[in-house]
Amino acid sequence: MTQDELVTLINKKDEQAFDYLYDMYAQSLFGVIENIIKNKAQSEDVLQEVMVKIWRNLPQYDPEKGRFFTWIVNIARNSAIDKYRSKAYKKERQNLDANNFVHSIETHASLNNQVNSIGIEKFIKKLKPACNKIIDLLFFKGFTHKEASENLKIPLGTLKTRNRACIHELRNLLQVK
Repeated sequence: MTQDELVTLINKKDEQAFDYLYDMYAQSLFGVIENIIKNKAQSEDVLQEVMVKIWRNLPQYDPEKGRFFTWIVNIARNSAIDKYRSKAYKKERQNLDANNFVHSIETHASLNNQVNSIGIEKFIKKLKPACNKIIDLLFFKGFTHKEASENLKIPLGTLKTRNRACIHELRNLLQVK
């Protein structure tokens, strides 16, 4: 099934469309979410919320502004960041047992394998070191632009400009418009 066919079915509220949506994208979205939240159970909860958001908010999707996959990844990423910043999540993290940090290390290694398995890692490595760092912070570690600019000790506007340039360079490498 193509993305366009799936979008059409979801717009028609076809019951099987939700299953197709889940089968086609759950694994990718889960990887994005878990990389930010670093807790499997909570990541699964956020994934379910994201799937419902996609289902309910599809009329807001505009193919003229970007690809469907990009739109749903942004929903997943933003939902995970919202969860990560929530007071309840912060309180819960304060009470973490040391054993939970082993999972974080394994998850990070797993994410590296996932990134490599879709073949994007070799393209990211071709970018300038500054681009590697910016993309890592913003897209793989879930930093906000402000947090990334503070981490890299550069002005916020400079970071945003460099990020756009890095994404443009990556698109050229991937031959994506």
